[in-house]
Amino acid sequence: MSKRKKAKISRGIQYAILLIALALVVIAADWGRLAETFLNVDVALDMFPEVITVALKNTLLFTLLGFVLGLALAIVLALMRLSSVGPYRWISAIYIEFFRGLPALVVFLVMGFGLPVAFPGMGLSKLVVIMIALGLVSSAYMAETIRAGIQAVPKGQVEAARSLGMSSSRAMITIVLPQAFRIILPPLTNELILLTKDSSLAYILGSAVGGRELAALARAEIVNSASLTPFIVIALCYLVITIPLSYLSRVLERKFGDVGTKS
Repeated sequence: MSKRKKAKISRGIQYAILLIALALVVIAADWGRLAETFLNVDVALDMFPEVITVALKNTLLFTLLGFVLGLALAIVLALMRLSSVGPYRWISAIYIEFFRGLPALVVFLVMGFGLPVAFPGMGLSKLVVIMIALGLVSSAYMAETIRAGIQAVPKGQVEAARSLGMSSSRAMITIVLPQAFRIILPPLTNELILLTKDSSLAYILGSAVGGRELAALARAEIVNSASLTPFIVIALCYLVITIPLSYLSRVLERKFGDVGTKS
């Protein structure tokens, strides 16, 4: 028997196993109960328009603010990591390893409940606390991405800029960083997707009705309706955000993915 025929038989067996497994799931599942629990149309309709005008809007706002803060911190951390000054490198390395090692949930708990105890006079709003928590979590990951992008830019371009009389800082800002960001746009987009999902942890801090994001709204609706349909609704809302971002990441990867290779 030829290799092609063996491969064909192997694929046929795998397809048959998948079909049998699917058939068993379809037969064994209680579709009536599943529909009542997860696909209650009345419960889903009761979530509108609040799920869009409040929860989805707040999720996008939290994500955007956290991403902007995280990106600003990440640029500073990446430059510190590449600095010739030892203490800068150590501080950056400790920060990055610390926040990459902590679960995002712990960061939210510390920021939400630890800061008011440590600094009772600060009076930070929930929005600021959420922004800081998301910024701290994302900056540690983005810093390493930005550092890799900077190192991917050929050193000859920096040397050429210096030979034209540019200072190191000006060459970094005008020559290196723009090229580095073209290289790292796809992974930064992926980080934005992860940050969107991490924003769901904001529900543990509590909020007024007008400050709820998707996870907080779903939790409140589940308590009120005793149905799990809100989980399906917010899952669809998250997909509305993440699927276009995933597509954008693939487009950017095709467009700029070979920049580093050509360099």
